[in-house]
Amino acid sequence: MKNISLCLLLLLLVAASSVNAKKQTHPKREFRGAWIQAVNGQFMNMKEQEMKQYLVTMLDNLQRANVNAIIFQVRVEGDALYESSLEPWSRYITGRQGVSPGWDPLAFMVAQAHARNMELHAWINPYRARTKGTKAVAPEHRSVVKPENFLAYEGQLYFNPSIAENRDFICMVARDIVSRYDVDGLHIDDYFYPYPVKGKEFPDEAYFRRSGAQDKGHWRRDNVNRLIEQLHETVRSVKPWVKFGVSPFGIYRNATKDVPDGSATRGLQSYDDLYADVLHWIKKGWVDYCIPQIYWEIGHKAADYEALVSWWAEHADERPLYVGQDVNRTVRAADATVPSRHQLWRKMQLQRAESSVQGSCLWDAASAANNVGEYREILRREFHCYPALMPKSPFIDKKAPKKIKKIGVLDTADGKVLVWITKEEKKKNPMNTPWRYVVYRFSGKDKIDTDDTSKIVAITNKTYYKLPAEDEGKVTYVVTVLDRLQNESKGKKQKIKF
Repeated sequence: MKNISLCLLLLLLVAASSVNAKKQTHPKREFRGAWIQAVNGQFMNMKEQEMKQYLVTMLDNLQRANVNAIIFQVRVEGDALYESSLEPWSRYITGRQGVSPGWDPLAFMVAQAHARNMELHAWINPYRARTKGTKAVAPEHRSVVKPENFLAYEGQLYFNPSIAENRDFICMVARDIVSRYDVDGLHIDDYFYPYPVKGKEFPDEAYFRRSGAQDKGHWRRDNVNRLIEQLHETVRSVKPWVKFGVSPFGIYRNATKDVPDGSATRGLQSYDDLYADVLHWIKKGWVDYCIPQIYWEIGHKAADYEALVSWWAEHADERPLYVGQDVNRTVRAADATVPSRHQLWRKMQLQRAESSVQGSCLWDAASAANNVGEYREILRREFHCYPALMPKSPFIDKKAPKKIKKIGVLDTADGKVLVWITKEEKKKNPMNTPWRYVVYRFSGKDKIDTDDTSKIVAITNKTYYKLPAEDEGKVTYVVTVLDRLQNESKGKKQKIKF
C-alpha cells in the first residue's frame, strides 16, 4: 500500500512539473520590451517621412517577434523628442538643438505602438544636460536659464542632483509628458551621478559641505532617492495606471563590498559608483518595474550573466523584474554547452527558470529588429511563439474589468466575423475601462483553459475578430477584457459550427 501511495505521489509530482515546464516555456504573461534610443544619433538629420518609415519598419519587425513594449527615448540631454514648452527640441533629430522637425515623434510612436497592441514607455535621462558631442545649446535650454544649477564633468554637463529646484523641474517634465501623451510608462535609465573617471572627482564638494551630511556617498544616494520618490509620486498623481520603471546598471554591489548580499562580480557598482540604491527604491515601492542591464555573456569573468540573473531574482523580487539583454553581445558569444550556437537559448532558459523574472528588454531595438545573428527569428520561432499579456501590477490595481456583455457571429461578404459588445463602466473609472481584448480559440473537444497561451489568437483593441477561412468543425471562441494594467476579466464563450 505504501509503495502504491509513493508511486501516485511521484506521478503527481511529475505531472505538476510538466505543467510548470509548459508554463515556463510559453508564459502567458511576459514583458517583451525593446529600447529605441536617440543618443547614438541614428535619427540625426532624418527627414520626417524617412524617420517615420524607419520607425514603422522597426516596429513591424519587432511585432513579428511578439514584442509587446517599446521604450522610446524622448529626453537625451535636457531636450525633447516631442512638442515641449519646457525644453528645446533635441539636436538628435534636426542636428541643431531648438529647431523643430515639424512633427511630434513621441505622439507618432504612441499611436504606432498602440496600433500594434504594444505599450509605449517614454524614456527620459533625468540628470544629463549636455553630451560631449553637443557644442551649443538653445537659448531656452535650462542650463542657460539657470546656469548655477548645473555641474560640468569630463566634457558633459549635469543637473546638480543636490538641488531641490532641479528635482522639481525634472518632475515637471515628467508631469508634462504623462499628462499630455497616452504613454503606458515613464522610464529612466542607468545614468544617475555620472560614470566615474579615474582620478576625476565630480565637483559637488561645496554643496556637500553646506549640506551638513557626514558621508558623501550616503548624501549623494539620498539626493537620488529624493528624485526617485518624487518622480514616482508625480506619475501616480497624474495617471495612476502609468508605470514608472528604471533600468539600472547590471551590478548593484560586488560581494567584496557587501558581504553577504553582494553579487559574485568584480565591476563598477550602481550603489557605490553611480549612487543609485535600486534595492531601496524597490523596497519602498518607488518603482513599478526594474530592468537591470545584464548585458554580459554567460561565463564573463567579472560579471557573469547567470550569476547576475540569479542575484537580481533573489534580491529584487518585490516589484516586477525584467532582464536587460544585449543583442549583439549575446550573438557574439558561443554557448559553452552547444558551441555551434550563440547564447540566446541558454540565456532565455536561465531567465525563465527564475520565477521572479517576468520578462526581458532588448538592447538595442534596431539590432533585434534587423535580426542580427537570427536573434529576432529565434525569438519568434522558439521563445515568443505566442502573444503575451503584460505582467500584473497588483500594487497599483488588481480589480479585473467586467466581462463583455454580448458576443455573436456575423456573416459578411468577406466571411464570418466574431463581434462583441462591452459593458459600460458606470463610474467611468479609467483603471477598469476596457482597453484591449484577448481572443482564444479552442477546437473540437479542447478543454477551455485561458491559461494556455497557445490558444491566444489575438490581443486587439477592436471589438471584432475576423474568423479564419480554414476554420472547420466545432470551434469555441472565448473573449476576455483587459484594462489599462492588463487585469483580465472572465471570458465569454461563443460556440461555432463550420
